[in-house]
Amino acid sequence: MELESLGAYLKSRRDRVTPAKVGLRTYGTARRVPGLRREELAQLAGVSAGYYTRLEQGQAGTASQQVLDALAGVLQLDPVETAHLHNLARQPTTSRLVRPRPERPHPRVLALLASLQETTPAVVLGRRGDVLVWNRTGHALVAEHVDFDAPHDLARRPSIPRMFFLDPLTRDLHRNWDELARTHVAYLRLTAGRYPGDARLAELIGELSMRSGDFAKLWAKGDVADCTVGTMRLQHPTVGGVEVDYQVWLQPESPDHRLEVYTPKDTASADALRLLSNQVADQRERVALSEAPRHLDR
Repeated sequence: MELESLGAYLKSRRDRVTPAKVGLRTYGTARRVPGLRREELAQLAGVSAGYYTRLEQGQAGTASQQVLDALAGVLQLDPVETAHLHNLARQPTTSRLVRPRPERPHPRVLALLASLQETTPAVVLGRRGDVLVWNRTGHALVAEHVDFDAPHDLARRPSIPRMFFLDPLTRDLHRNWDELARTHVAYLRLTAGRYPGDARLAELIGELSMRSGDFAKLWAKGDVADCTVGTMRLQHPTVGGVEVDYQVWLQPESPDHRLEVYTPKDTASADALRLLSNQVADQRERVALSEAPRHLDR
């Protein structure tokens, strides 16, 4: 299974660029394509129409960096989209899917997570959006209906993309679900360009495409984005309305893993997170007391 080809991506980007965006005059003639024609894109990028056609059909071999940058300029790609274009161009014509070993968080990432303590919600995510580990406040914020220890069991490890598109409780949690869903899909596409041979990623994308019409529609758009900062607007079942900014910290030793940290966007949200953190602490204290050895008076 091929997650995405260079030709398919070029076509999806070509379709979204109208002649007016690049200064072409159409003189009112009827057009059969939504964006640029192949020959128009080729002319603007300084390559022959025949070469570009073969490139889009996967028959032109490896394109040079200069050609790719010229195409990216005409297609008005941003830096992340341009990097994705280059990733796709570097893929071999025939790639075999390989099942990678299970991901495990690096000790330095675990130490950084521990340093945040429980006052700051945080989650460590793997390449495909699997939860590798979370602190208790992060768990309570984004998935309190999931077993806290689930990330330690490879068979039960939570997948944020699966939860986002297949779990009604997760969907109800996010008031800006539509915005975040687009980001999740765009980041999965970026990851697919980086790791075209990842069998687990291919299975995830295939499963979501089959089981979620929303995912399939968003995937078909071809958008690419890096998921590094943003806002989550939550309607939390325990503490009510919460707005948090998320930011991602990357580690040199494990660049595929993302430590996602959530900070309150306003005073009311800060109060809600403080309440959530206190509830987590109270719950842990009750559990500790219930598990403490009982000494009977004789």
